[in-house]
Amino acid sequence: MWRWRMTTTTFAQGLSLTALVFHLGGCSTLPPGAHYPRIPSTAYAQQSQDRVAVVYRENDRVEVDRSAFRMLSVGADGFATRMQMAHAANHSLDLQYFIFTADSTGLLLSKAVLAAADRGVRVRILVDDGPTAAGDEQIQVLSAHPHIEVRMFNPFHYRGHIRLFKAVDFAFEKGRVDYRMHNKLFVADNSIALVGGRNVGDEYFQVSPDAQYADDDIFVGGPLVRKLSATFDQYWNSSLSIPAQALIKGASSPEQLERRRASLNAHWRAAEEAGADYLKRADGGEPLAGMLSGQLPLIWAQGTVVCDSPDKKQVVTEGGHGRLLYRPIAEALARVRSEFLMITPYLVPTRGELELVKAMRTRNVRVRILTNSLNSTNQLSAHSGYMHYRRQLLEEGVELYEVRSLLGATSRGTGQKQTLSRYGNYGLHGKLLVFDRNSMYAGSMNFDKRSRLLNTEIGVVIDSPELAAQTAVRFEAMTQPASAYAVSLRPGAAGNTPVMVWRTLENEKPVEYTREPSNSFRRRVEATVLSLLPIEREL
Repeated sequence: MWRWRMTTTTFAQGLSLTALVFHLGGCSTLPPGAHYPRIPSTAYAQQSQDRVAVVYRENDRVEVDRSAFRMLSVGADGFATRMQMAHAANHSLDLQYFIFTADSTGLLLSKAVLAAADRGVRVRILVDDGPTAAGDEQIQVLSAHPHIEVRMFNPFHYRGHIRLFKAVDFAFEKGRVDYRMHNKLFVADNSIALVGGRNVGDEYFQVSPDAQYADDDIFVGGPLVRKLSATFDQYWNSSLSIPAQALIKGASSPEQLERRRASLNAHWRAAEEAGADYLKRADGGEPLAGMLSGQLPLIWAQGTVVCDSPDKKQVVTEGGHGRLLYRPIAEALARVRSEFLMITPYLVPTRGELELVKAMRTRNVRVRILTNSLNSTNQLSAHSGYMHYRRQLLEEGVELYEVRSLLGATSRGTGQKQTLSRYGNYGLHGKLLVFDRNSMYAGSMNFDKRSRLLNTEIGVVIDSPELAAQTAVRFEAMTQPASAYAVSLRPGAAGNTPVMVWRTLENEKPVEYTREPSNSFRRRVEATVLSLLPIEREL
């Protein structure tokens, strides 16, 4: 899903739009900068003296086929760990994100990455170009540093942030620019990594007073990291990954870099003076120090990287050779025998996914799903698609929950700070699956048509009953009656169609709604109108 931000158009912008239309009418299907000279590169080759690898060396010899894992469900821990990985890196940092926002945490992470490059660390940053908003190009300026390379995946021709202009670009090249890289990956020294659902932004780290997302990272150490790094290399060297210098005039200017450095330093000082808790947490060294020292227990298990090829579109539409994340997930679903748990912010299943759910219910598998409610979703269009499938899923016997935008009396286990639980808009953004409580998946894939057909995705499947149990505990915490609606069908009167109901707790008292709960009549109407439009493939 893309973030669009409105700006005022002027007469000059109108002239520019006319020129853009003529330009795009004759442009090729290749992204801009496709012929810019690029040097292929691969992940740093791990060496035994790596400081961040020391804790794993002995285990690598004993547990040859196992890696170390830990789930990070608290948003501020996700931010702190990224900052600490940047500080700890000796040789390389590889960052791959769908969104890298120029807000407080995004700027602080940019400064940490720049400081690593100043130490001689080789930095590669790959960001999708679809959701970029005004200010986000700050990350591209870092490419002026001799140790930093920045590439944009499948960029638009139009480089600004005026909604109308970008829509024109989309209209002329929909077949190409509708294809987006949704991956989230952070790797240090090819030794430790974070993979999961979090983008880089205040709301994903649950530090924004306006909006907070429940999300998760999986910390990975050991042999599996090298396989994660291999997927980064494949995307980095893809023809769709375009160097920043090919897109932004003056992106390689040393003067621009120095201005950016001064701005980042000023932001850092301001955050310190304001006493930002998340910066103090990052400076404190935890949780990374504890994970590396053994003070915070890691779970050793077999894991598998599941990832789409960067040319996924051709693999799907033309039956070409390549990896598809969905294949091993579908195989895992077919093997489930007792219980399947799903946490997904967007639930717009394909026909094949509905068949998998139906097959599980035929085997008497208990299927429980947590997704967003009308109030909590950050993508109203996705919710409009979900509305078409809600009743069908309930009729199949699926137990369905929708997270509330305002949590109840407790936030324990949700990843949310208690002090923020009654402020802003709380929503679901994590993507977790549990198979028979024996194994689990964490990654970037939503259970929707866009993730299946139009986005590239990455994740890990971990064969660990312990980690699966932890994920199940997280599911139970987020589906507590005070924090989620339990959606079900109540028999209709005199044989009429069953009535859909939403049950929850408000002020510690049971409440039942027979109409989809919403604090905005306009929001309900907008969702209904969107549900009538033929846009489901985009959701």
